[in-house]
Amino acid sequence: MKEKFEILTSTCVPLPLENIDTDQIIPARFLKATTREGFGDNLFRDWRYGKDGKLNPDFVLNKGTYYGQILVAGKNFGSGSSREHAAWALVGYGFKVIVSSFFADIFKNNSMNNGLLPVVVSPEFLNEILKTVTENPASTLTIDLPSQTITNNATHRSEHFDINSYKKDNLINGRDDIDFLLANKEKIEQFEKKRTGE
Repeated sequence: MKEKFEILTSTCVPLPLENIDTDQIIPARFLKATTREGFGDNLFRDWRYGKDGKLNPDFVLNKGTYYGQILVAGKNFGSGSSREHAAWALVGYGFKVIVSSFFADIFKNNSMNNGLLPVVVSPEFLNEILKTVTENPASTLTIDLPSQTITNNATHRSEHFDINSYKKDNLINGRDDIDFLLANKEKIEQFEKKRTGE
């Protein structure tokens, strides 16, 4: 079981870059591990560190100005190869929500399977959020999963976002696909008995 997700209010990290792919999120050389531990340390590795291995002071995660459990990214986040490790890295770093105007479908599903909520907003609202956060790092967003709304608390503007009802239910209850199957084990067994005539 994962942590249950209902309502989150948090400051944000702005990353206003478009077409961020999974290799930028977690470079391929870090994919040898088969467990989720430690991936957060290498999130955006080639942007966070220079070739000399030292922190890049110009990258947003290294500035210390911006922090929080919400990453606000530009359009088309999570494209490229279908590595689940990208979601592991974002969750491992401490993010619970990613906001963008478009996500790659496979990345979106991988995220929700790992307790990370991808929230799709209109390009106009995304620009407003990025402007608000950039100008005031202490500003917050509120993500209300039951009502499927995202609110910019500085402007009091909200938008509705779509989410698959099954994935929504799993996130609210802190489940993944395996947890769901285990919770419904008896129903599945009864169905199989009826189907096979046992």
